[in-house]
This record gives sequence, structure tokens and C-alpha cells, in this order.
Amino acid sequence: MAFSLARIAARSLHTSCRRHALSKFAMPAMSPTMTEGGIAAWKKKEGDTFSAGDVLLEIETDKATIDVEAQDDGVLAKIIVADGTKNVSVGSPIAIVAEEGDDLSDAARMASEAAAQPSSKPTTHQGEPELSSPPTSDASKDQVSQSQPQEAKPELAKGDRIFASPIAKKIALERGVPLSKVQGTGPEGRIIREDVEKYQPPVSAAAPATPTAEYVDIPISNMRKVIGTRLTQSKQELPHYYLTVEINMDRVLKLREVFNKTLGEKDKSAKLSAVACALADVPEANSAWLGEVIRQYNRADISVAVATPTGLITPIVMDVGSKGLATISTETKALAKKARDGKLAPQEYQGGTFTVSNLGMFDIDHFTAIINPPQSCILAVGSTKPSIVPAPEEERGFKTVNVMRVTLSSDHRVVDGAVGARWMAAFKGYLENPLTFML
Repeated sequence: MAFSLARIAARSLHTSCRRHALSKFAMPAMSPTMTEGGIAAWKKKEGDTFSAGDVLLEIETDKATIDVEAQDDGVLAKIIVADGTKNVSVGSPIAIVAEEGDDLSDAARMASEAAAQPSSKPTTHQGEPELSSPPTSDASKDQVSQSQPQEAKPELAKGDRIFASPIAKKIALERGVPLSKVQGTGPEGRIIREDVEKYQPPVSAAAPATPTAEYVDIPISNMRKVIGTRLTQSKQELPHYYLTVEINMDRVLKLREVFNKTLGEKDKSAKLSAVACALADVPEANSAWLGEVIRQYNRADISVAVATPTGLITPIVMDVGSKGLATISTETKALAKKARDGKLAPQEYQGGTFTVSNLGMFDIDHFTAIINPPQSCILAVGSTKPSIVPAPEEERGFKTVNVMRVTLSSDHRVVDGAVGARWMAAFKGYLENPLTFML
């Protein structure tokens, strides 16, 4: 999904008016729940002109990287937030834009003022006398720092005093950042919070990439951060319980063999179709906990867990119960490709009523999955393997069948154990008799 620049207002041709016509371009919200994101890459350089429909930049959200397009013609006068910057709040200015032919001489000043606004929050007390408050150590340090001459030094000599705000010292301690090597940008070279957060060790000081290196620190992406927060919250707050069954997949495999010959490609849509049919039979499992009410959905919008280089994402196959196997297969593969390419639109992964996570392709025969709130259920699908089972009707007394193990994780606030068991029985029945959901 592409977001567009708001239309730049019509301006007078007088130069003095045009200076005031420069506009700040704010960080857009790519979804209703987005509060911050990252600048993946600017596609236009400072001074470049753009036309309606041109991609100006790529924004990294917690789930995908999304193009931002221009709605009208204009000029990218000044970039405020550079490539690779993370945790940019929605609504904060990231660039200065204008119309072609406008006077851009004031763009640098506007950009400097806009960039200084967020960084002024932690140090607003510097311009305010706080004489009535006894603990004025920070204010006194400001006064001392202002009397010191500003000097750029890559590293202080041992024993020299380091002027830094309390929050900067706290963050430096937590992250192991040596304050003596941080270049301060506050008054008279004072180190502030942003200096510590933006500090990067010099290349020469980095540990050489040799086989003897004991570890590598990998930066946490916005997507990974959100995944960690939500899954931790789900596991801690939702009363999970688990039900596991073994399913005879012989008939499904025969059906898939015929289906694959027809399409000329592999297909695994039978499981999603069986999930939708089971949800129609046991609608209590197709519900969400919303605090004051339990919302029961009338259709099965099934989220399918897809592993990507930046983390797990769950694109949604909408209204699975109304679609045939071929349509389900085509949509699932298209969504999975978009997910791996980071091109999913927000509406393609936000929502869903039930989730399926499949690790069978990795030869995992059994696992449990964490519920994706506010959904109430997630089905963990293992691999299908040959297994020997008793068969009194056979001369040998046993036979070999292809068995798949699945585990349903349910939120006990919404789905009682008996309801979960009924859903599992329905799901098993459909897969062991696949013609029932094809007719």
C-alpha cells in the first residue's frame, strides 16, 4: 500500500511568499496502530524533482517495507531524517518539500528547526531556572558546561570530567557506550540522550571478523521488536491450553496427487479448507476476546504464518470457506511471496479470525504455537510421516498409514476444552474424508 504526499497548496510567485510556502513532510502512519517506523531508504535526493506517482521513500513498519508515493509534482528540498533511521514517531517531520521553481534557500533553516524539536524535549530544563527544586545537579552541570569552551575531542584523557545529562549517562550505562568517545551536540559540547542513541563505534575499534570472534550483535528490527512484545504479552496474559490429535492423511495425499497433476505444481490448500469447514461447524472457535465481549465471526479469515528474513508475519486468506482449493492455493502462494519480499499492505496482514502455523516442511512432527491476540486459537501443523497402526482386518495385523500430528492452542477465556475437542474432531473428520469439504 502506498501513502501519498498531501497536495502542496497553491502559492504566489513572489519570492518572499515562496519562502514561507515550504512545507514540512511528516512521518505518515502506514496503519491505524502504527506509532513509529523507520526510514528504509529515500528514493529521491535533495533537490530532485518528483511527479505524481513517483516513489519518494520506503518506510519500514513492524511488518513490512512500504513505498510512499507523491500525489502531486514537487521538489524534495531537504531531507531531515536520513536512511536507516529507526523509531521515527508518526507525525514528526522527516523532510521539507516545495513546488518546482520555489525558492529553496530557507529549506535548511526549516529542516534544522524541525530536527531540533524532538531533541529539545530531554533538555528543556536547560532554559528554565529550577532554583526552587533542591536536586539541581543537572541544572548546575548545565551552567558549568556553558562556561567550558567547546571542543571536539574523539576521546577524553583519563580523569577529565565528562559533561552529560543524567538520561544520557543512564542509557550509556545500559548499552555499554563509552561516554569518553561520544561527541556531544548539546550546549558547549554537552552529551545528550540523542548523542548516546546515535553513537556508532569507529570502524577501527570494531572487532575483526575472524573465526575466533565469540559473538555478533545483530540490531533488532522494528518487526522483531513488535513480535517479541506481542508474543510475550500473549504467553503471559492468555490462559493457553493445548489439544493434540493424529490424523490419517492417506486420502488427502491421494487427492493432492490428483490436484497437483492438474495444476502442475504442489498444493497444500486442503488443510485451510478443512479449517474453514471445522470453524463453520464449531463457530465458538472462530472468536476473539475483546475485553467486554466475545466477538464470534461469521466467516473464516485465516492467518497463515510465513517466515521472512526479518521475522514471522501472518498474511490473511480472506473468507476461505467460500473459495475452492485452486483459489485458496493461488492466494496463499501470492501472499507468502509478498510477505517474504516485504511488500504486504497493512490490510493483508491485520485482522484474521484464526491462525495456522505449519512447520511440517522442516520435518517437525509436533510443536505448540502461541496465540495471536485477539484471536482465540492457533493450529500448529506438523509433518506427515509413515506410521504403523493396528489393523485387525489385515493378515499381518497392522498396516502403514501416513499420519500428521496437529496441536490446537486455545484461549481458555473464550474456547472451553470441550469446544476445542469438538473443533479438533471436526477438523480431523474433514481431512480423513476430504470429499466431504469438496462437495
